[in-house]
Amino acid sequence: MNEIFVQDLAIVLVAAGLVTVLFKKFKQPVVLGYILAGFIIGPHTPPFSYIKDETSIHALADLGVILLMFSLGLHFNLKKIRAVGLSALTAAFLEIIFMIWIGFEAGQWFGWNETDSLFLGGMLAISSTTIIVKALHDMGLYEEKFASLIFGILIMEDLLGIAMIALLSGIALTGEVGVMEIGDTLARLGIFLVSSLVLGLLVIPGVLRYVHRLKSQETMLIAILGLCFGVSIFSAHLGYSIALGAFVIGAIVAEIRDIGNIGQLVEPVKDMFSAIFFVAVGLMINPHILGQYWVPVVVITLAVIIGKVLTCTVGTFVAGNDLNTSLKVGLGLAQIGEFSFIIAAMGLTLNVTSSFLYPIVVTVSAITTLTTPYLIKSSDFWVGLFDKVLPKKLFDFLNRYGVWMNSLGAAPVEKTGVQKSRGGLQYFINLALIAAVFIATDHVAENAAVYIPVAHLQWAEDWNDPFWFAAMLLSSPMIIATVRKLYRVGGIPLVIPGMLGLGGLILVLSSLMYPKGYLFAILAAIVIATWILYWRVYLDIYGKAKGKIRKTLRE
Repeated sequence: MNEIFVQDLAIVLVAAGLVTVLFKKFKQPVVLGYILAGFIIGPHTPPFSYIKDETSIHALADLGVILLMFSLGLHFNLKKIRAVGLSALTAAFLEIIFMIWIGFEAGQWFGWNETDSLFLGGMLAISSTTIIVKALHDMGLYEEKFASLIFGILIMEDLLGIAMIALLSGIALTGEVGVMEIGDTLARLGIFLVSSLVLGLLVIPGVLRYVHRLKSQETMLIAILGLCFGVSIFSAHLGYSIALGAFVIGAIVAEIRDIGNIGQLVEPVKDMFSAIFFVAVGLMINPHILGQYWVPVVVITLAVIIGKVLTCTVGTFVAGNDLNTSLKVGLGLAQIGEFSFIIAAMGLTLNVTSSFLYPIVVTVSAITTLTTPYLIKSSDFWVGLFDKVLPKKLFDFLNRYGVWMNSLGAAPVEKTGVQKSRGGLQYFINLALIAAVFIATDHVAENAAVYIPVAHLQWAEDWNDPFWFAAMLLSSPMIIATVRKLYRVGGIPLVIPGMLGLGGLILVLSSLMYPKGYLFAILAAIVIATWILYWRVYLDIYGKAKGKIRKTLRE
């Protein structure tokens, strides 16, 4: 088995190397070379398949996805996320809504049932982060304004895509939209992101600075890769994608600017595994599908390219960006990829979609992957043509709209407004952290026999009260700081509704562990007593943690 694996890996790397040398020589995108190499050695290309164990190659390809997303996080740090956040969210939301509609209508036009059509819409909604990141990196366009917007839209797409998966699975199984399930999914996603970023900014800088002081690049590389894969697996265990976890840890590491260039250190490893990923995409191209379903493949491919160019361009422009930048964003996002495979596989697993849908989507993904580098390279041509063709009055009106939107973003805000805005953000961050503490503690309580050696004993059957007590103590710095911030920002009128919201959240979270009995009353009294006696200590703990995060971001 090991010999077969090494043989397959050797074939993949040799084929990728030979083909990409030619692509470099003729100045063509390297991504296309990797995909062509996969197609040549794949199981669907005569005379025979060179790869004996595709499963192992696809497993290595997942490592490529993780490292590519980690690299994206390194380049697209928290400051950039904040800068393009609203524009990216607006564009991503509009794109997803319209692409689901386009996909559904295309499926109905082919005479497919409603479930197949709806899942097709979901598959067309999300662009391929992996493919775009690699293409922009190879072209040296990482630092361009439109590239930052593309990265922002991709991240927002992935976040909205998680909610879309919950929506599609609910509709497929029950025939109805599960609003509560979607709300719960989004809430847990927000809690995961906030708690991961806060905890990461508190812990990871100190760990990596200690490793950096050892002055060993080998040790630093192993530590970085361990963090990257560890957080990715943790994200997968919580029901999110490995790519999301890799991006989050990359964005956190990007804020530590005094430990050298992590991107250069990881790049050789990333390049190797990303090459395997794109070769694995080429392995999935099946010429027989093109012959059998060539009409749906062609129509869906055109729908992806034209639909995404239009929807992403309009969405980016509506969010306040100029016409040229918006069109470049649209051209850069005109493909589908790994997220579409996830949705297609889910439909097959739930036994609600037809078997022909998966290979069609894989083929469309491969074709749109091939066209992506050329669309990005030709963006200047299309922008120039757009400027010439568009009527002057309409062009001037659209430019005035862009200027007006930018002026709204640059409008000065009074100091009190800034304070209230920051106070509101801090309030919701604290609520997310409190929820994260309770959810994590509840997980430990449910698996007490695994984590605590004596938890299997008869006298330790009910751990709810002690775990609730631990969650309350761990949450106390956030609770005390939240009440104080409410009072300082808005006084008593703001404290009362704010505390009602905070109290309601704690009651809901406490129900996870169902504390009860006289022991619960004693523990609750102890918690309240600690708030009264040690509130300054709690504020000091909170302030030091907040200061540490601010220092990391500032440096």
